[in-house]
Amino acid sequence: MTQHQLSNRTEREVLWFQRRSFLGAAALWTSLGGALGAQAQSRSNIVTLVGDAQANGSRLQAEQTIRNGDELVTGPGANLVFVMGDSAFHLRQNSRLKVEGDSGGTVVNALRLLTGGLVSVWGKGPQRKIVTPTLTAGIRGTGVYTEVFPAQDNRSYFCTCYGVVDLEASGERTLVQAEYHKAFWGEPSARNGRLLTPGPLLNHTDEELEYLAQLVNQRTTWQITGRKGAKDGSSYGSSGSSDPSGYGKITP
Repeated sequence: MTQHQLSNRTEREVLWFQRRSFLGAAALWTSLGGALGAQAQSRSNIVTLVGDAQANGSRLQAEQTIRNGDELVTGPGANLVFVMGDSAFHLRQNSRLKVEGDSGGTVVNALRLLTGGLVSVWGKGPQRKIVTPTLTAGIRGTGVYTEVFPAQDNRSYFCTCYGVVDLEASGERTLVQAEYHKAFWGEPSARNGRLLTPGPLLNHTDEELEYLAQLVNQRTTWQITGRKGAKDGSSYGSSGSSDPSGYGKITP
């Protein structure tokens, strides 16, 4: 199991993929053709739903389809795994997420995470984005983890687990290229003159990304290359800059 730090999360939360309910649901999802099967058969794009969740203020049912324009809220002990287009998502308990894009569509253009945590794997294609109260991430086909901490003035955590992401926070920008976990904090106010600061490997695991990738017929970079980097959020992929910290150059 991946070494990881936990902050206001439990081992049970990050080991959701080991539950029999998810493994059975994932096997059924695959046997029915996965995302392509869902689109062709007009069936639900929810892979598994545990506990109470709401969509647009009403209780979410496992047979529903999540669409653009929906606002999702998960309660205590809940977890929600769903697929939209070529992308897969796991929304943790006590989270609020707005799905944005063409009205009523099932190919996501943007996600607005207001609170809580989200693990996501995105297929390659037009740039999409994840927005939190303190940062915006342009997604280019990658696996990422995002979390918002309301008790810390909505300080946001963002890890590019693999792939390429454009990060921006109030005018500060960095292009993140990672093969194995490169993490940042989106600060509510500048720390040492920066609003994007390096972060650790926090509240998520390799295995979560691997299971989500499998749902949309993808593999993580470390599955493809057969190697992993340091488990401290620093990755080993180059950011394309001369910054000796390895976190990439942040430009105003």
